[in-house]
Amino acid sequence: MQSRTEDLELLVAVVDSGGFSAAARRLDIPVARVSRAVQRLERRLDTPLLNRTTRSVTLTSEGRVFVEQVREGLGRLAEAEEAMRLSRKRPSGPLRVDAATPFMLHQLVPLIGGFRDCYPGIELELSASDDIINLLEQRTDVAIRIGGLEDSTLHARPLGRSPLQLVASPQYLERHGVPVSPAALHDHRLLGFLNVDNLNHWPVEGLSRHGANIQPQLSTSSGEVMLQLCLAGEGIACLSRFMIQDELARGRLVSLMADRIISPNPRELVQAVYYRNTALSARIGAFLDFVAPRLRL
Repeated sequence: MQSRTEDLELLVAVVDSGGFSAAARRLDIPVARVSRAVQRLERRLDTPLLNRTTRSVTLTSEGRVFVEQVREGLGRLAEAEEAMRLSRKRPSGPLRVDAATPFMLHQLVPLIGGFRDCYPGIELELSASDDIINLLEQRTDVAIRIGGLEDSTLHARPLGRSPLQLVASPQYLERHGVPVSPAALHDHRLLGFLNVDNLNHWPVEGLSRHGANIQPQLSTSSGEVMLQLCLAGEGIACLSRFMIQDELARGRLVSLMADRIISPNPRELVQAVYYRNTALSARIGAFLDFVAPRLRL
């Protein structure tokens, strides 16, 4: 049984082709099928839509108004069908994502299950390190970066800000006391990073106008190791909220001098980066659109 929509499409084909035979040839269907479709519409509407002669087919005045509305309706239907197809089409293929180990563990890993449920066709490859990698050399599609960017060839999509906080464990503070001013930090055991001066810049009012580089008594190359050292009572650390908020809520870490942290500052930035000369693929877009509103920064 032919649908009403098909009848309408055949009517428009007759008008656009200039006749029943021309429409049938264009659509590669019998002329009788085209004729029956138009006849059904005219009976249903109880109105002649076409003026038929042996040489031509023209629209009646009623038919002209009707066909204009039909064209608009068929166009909207086609748009709705295309939108539905696109919404059901899921990106697929490999996607290599890189992030610093703490961000991968505390932010991305809890979201991976939900992402895979939504996009089962995307084959995730997760790379975690504390070094700034070369995206091309490491075959990385998108990387999450904390802080400002120096590589101008990278395109960045901001994901938000994660404020810095000075933290220590209750055990450390019980043994060494609570620093009540920035100057008092000089008398405490400070945890810092190896060979990365900008990460040892603490944006704390009172150290200097814009903060200052600290001289750590214990250093590590890993943010996750620094967190564990802090939890173990080895000193005071300056860490991003995205990796310590659960520990603060559980009382395993204590925030220090929160009102003296200079904010905003470049180290708060959380960005997704990829090369400017690479189009943002559907896989990258799907990943970023999924994780961005779910991050706990």
